[in-house]
Amino acid sequence: MLSLLLSLAVLVIGYLVYGRLVNRVFAPDDRQTPAVAVNDGVDCVPMKPWKAYLVQLLNIAGTGPIFGPLMGAVFGPVVFLWIVLGSILGGAVHDFMSGMISCRHGGSSIAELSGIYLGKTAKWVMRIFSVVLLVLCGVVFVTSPAGLLDKLTPDWMNGTFWAIVILAYYLLATLLPIDKVIGKLYPVFGVLLVTMAAAVIGGILFSGGKFTIPEISLANLHPEGTPVWPYMFITVACGAISGFHATQSPMIAKCITSEKQGRKIFYGAMIGESVIALVWAAAGVAFYGATQVLNDALKAGASNVVYDISTGVLGTVGGILAIVGVIVCPITSGDTAFRSARLILSETFHLEQKSIRNRLVITIPLLVIGGLLTWFAITNNNGFQIVWRYFSWSNQTLAMISLWVATAYLIKTGKTYGSLITALPATFMSAVSLTYILMAGEGFGLSSSVAYPAGIVFAVAMFCLYLWMYLQMKKNRK
Repeated sequence: MLSLLLSLAVLVIGYLVYGRLVNRVFAPDDRQTPAVAVNDGVDCVPMKPWKAYLVQLLNIAGTGPIFGPLMGAVFGPVVFLWIVLGSILGGAVHDFMSGMISCRHGGSSIAELSGIYLGKTAKWVMRIFSVVLLVLCGVVFVTSPAGLLDKLTPDWMNGTFWAIVILAYYLLATLLPIDKVIGKLYPVFGVLLVTMAAAVIGGILFSGGKFTIPEISLANLHPEGTPVWPYMFITVACGAISGFHATQSPMIAKCITSEKQGRKIFYGAMIGESVIALVWAAAGVAFYGATQVLNDALKAGASNVVYDISTGVLGTVGGILAIVGVIVCPITSGDTAFRSARLILSETFHLEQKSIRNRLVITIPLLVIGGLLTWFAITNNNGFQIVWRYFSWSNQTLAMISLWVATAYLIKTGKTYGSLITALPATFMSAVSLTYILMAGEGFGLSSSVAYPAGIVFAVAMFCLYLWMYLQMKKNRK
């Protein structure tokens, strides 16, 4: 239990200390934000800071910081270290930079920012990559709540029924102005999400010794011998660092009314998500007692694990409260995933979004594709796991690219010394992303003797490229 409490304390200290350093490097000022300068009544809409924070938190805190940490807990309490350090040094920096740079470019998506700072080829790669990731996110965030609702409702309300209902909601949330559905519902859902997490961890801490949270250990406790590197760093995406957030931060960048709100909203929301991730990682290792038991339970479905933990820790009433929170959590990221995809495609095809017709032209095909992938995930035994693995890898790869975009921004705007705050996590994620896809079964299936050196060489090459850009910029400024 001490490790959990220390981890929570370090997250708070990280926000207060490192978050302030990151903010100082970026140097927010008093220029007009898109919400003030554009204010189109659809996507660029002024939002109060507390509401923007809760919307950002709900945007990013989908199934990821619940299912990901549960699957990461199979490696043992070493997962606590990744959640804490990954968030402070990587994830929160990533989210802050994605949002703030977007704010300075009229709320542009990460794809457009890639084009500005990494070139046209990067822009097109990121356009395709981002939309694919967002559709996969939407599918993940339909399938998991549909599975939980299936368990709580009569037989005729099965997973397919709830998937259709959720997709219908996504249609409305994607089309309507951000303050009509998302801006009104998310603050309520945010309170529910925080209450749910507090209830679960409270039930474990005050169980009278029934549940024991193990202390941090560097040992790999995965029962199948799956190596910590790079698998844990891919499995626990949301909660530590997630490229999906680079697609969400620009959405709220269109709604903040001052750049000086950025640290609390972007950096702070990521820290909040990491607290949720710690709660569920701790719940997983404490409730099942052994990683072998947790691993076996996960094979029956992550939704079942959430259900068992919630009811086992809190009883029937408290369990239902927790489960409702877990249902809301992914749904409130799935709708913004499709909304972000709409915005990226509207930038790509230069379709203004005040017109409902233009929004429909983009939204309907996106939801049809999402519906087909959801049907695959629901009707195939391993469908969800397959979609999750591709989502996780593309998620972390997008995080890597987004951090390099932020690094290029800092260098090109003269903040060369400060660029290390993004270059170091970008280098780390470069190694993670390439090593995983070379080793994983859904990738090239190569041995660690090949994948490990290749990942290191790639990361070193990227860091050397960063140093070259750094030195060139310093030379040009003399």
